[in-house]
Amino acid sequence: MPIPPAGTTPPLPPAPGTPSPPPGPPTPPIPLAELLAIKDLGLRRIAGPAEAELLWVHTSEMADPYPYLLGGELLLSAGVLLTDPDHYVGRLVEAGAAALGFGVRPVHETVPGALTEACDRQGLPLLEVPPETPFTAIARAVWRLMAEARHRELRRVTRAQQALATAAARPDPVPAVLHQLAAQLGGRAVLLTARGEEVHAAGRPLPPETAGALSRLARVVARERPGSPASATDTHGGTHLSAYALGGGEGLVLALAAGQRESGDHTVAGIAVVLLSLLAAPHQGADAAGRSAALVRMLLGADPAAVAPLLGAAGPWRVVHARRTDGTPADALTAGALGASLGTALVDAGRGGPEAVRLLLPGTGAQGEAVRPLPKAGGITPQPGWTLGVSAPTPVTALDAADALAARALTHAQATRAPLAVDAPVRGLAALVPPEQAAAHARALLAPLTEPLADTLRCWLSLHGNWDRTAVALGIHRNTVRQRVGRCGKLLDADLDDMDVRAELWFALRRG
Repeated sequence: MPIPPAGTTPPLPPAPGTPSPPPGPPTPPIPLAELLAIKDLGLRRIAGPAEAELLWVHTSEMADPYPYLLGGELLLSAGVLLTDPDHYVGRLVEAGAAALGFGVRPVHETVPGALTEACDRQGLPLLEVPPETPFTAIARAVWRLMAEARHRELRRVTRAQQALATAAARPDPVPAVLHQLAAQLGGRAVLLTARGEEVHAAGRPLPPETAGALSRLARVVARERPGSPASATDTHGGTHLSAYALGGGEGLVLALAAGQRESGDHTVAGIAVVLLSLLAAPHQGADAAGRSAALVRMLLGADPAAVAPLLGAAGPWRVVHARRTDGTPADALTAGALGASLGTALVDAGRGGPEAVRLLLPGTGAQGEAVRPLPKAGGITPQPGWTLGVSAPTPVTALDAADALAARALTHAQATRAPLAVDAPVRGLAALVPPEQAAAHARALLAPLTEPLADTLRCWLSLHGNWDRTAVALGIHRNTVRQRVGRCGKLLDADLDDMDVRAELWFALRRG
């Protein structure tokens, strides 16, 4: 068997011909027993527990690979630098490794007995890798099992989506969706009010203690107060509990209880949340009805100012722009799940392309926050897997401006690698200048600049003159940034290293 190279190597890609899994539910972990069942590999468990779940494969010949492990790995090693088996195994367990695969020959004729004892003592599964089995074959087998598991989960989620959509088209859509959701998850689905009162329920009845725990969890996400989380999970007596706030602002909560939790269950629940948010919206009071009427009238061509009174009771609005952190396009279901997490069904998924997902939701929080990354802004919290740009609360008559502010905030968040950034109108001393005069001054000052040059200068100034971050934010090369900024300086006949000049240009770019 070839000796793996010293140091660490990243996980191997799937075997040729293996399709890349599309975005969707997380890949389920692979039971160790499935890998051991592949007879061609000849793997044999010789120590540690039989039960383990693998998230990926990693190869390392370092004496201490702890700094390079994320947890859940099947670590493959030929023991090139193995000197202290007990300490080595302890570090793997501390790092969260799922199992150790030890290759025999040519470094070691057999698996060292001290290593076997250490794995037994510390509860780490130990696999013997025969000489004829390359580590690459093991990695490819794990990737193949992962691809198969992910495809099975995607098919399950797709079937659930179709079943839930069919249920939503029935004459009694809310009970039908809950019934189908309970069937898909193998548990109980309950629609509750903020006070814990049951509106509809489906699935197996719960013991009183478990039902009480589910009701308490639902109150955690009920949106009766600012800052309530969009979802929460818990366990009670072996039953997995979860609760999701529905959009609409009236405190309705979808609560779920199931005996087991699969990797795609959160995705299935997210689909149900979107459907139930839309289905329940007409029954959530006069405010929701007024908002729906206002949106319909605007879609039919009414002047926003004419429908603003219908939205007055709902307060101001926020525009949110969002992109997937990993750069993958967001399909309608993924975008809908984000909207459900933020408490809105008003989502534009950008047609699944690279465009940002745009959301519209009732605004909260104080006016006038500066552009900055925040852990939480106006009741909006960072969402795992997303980068968000949020506008300030704005009236419906100024949504165009809020849309631009949200786009600017998203650019800033991406450049600074922050999960969330908020933009807002100018405040402080700049707010003392009448808007009309400020806009006229900005147009005159920036007249020599084309739109791409002005956008580059605005981004560069917002990032304190950092070339690399500006290049990342705009998706261009840093040399292009330098050329554009230099061109701006020449066209404006201005020294861009002068702070007074920068301040005046920033004022103009913000008000122009």
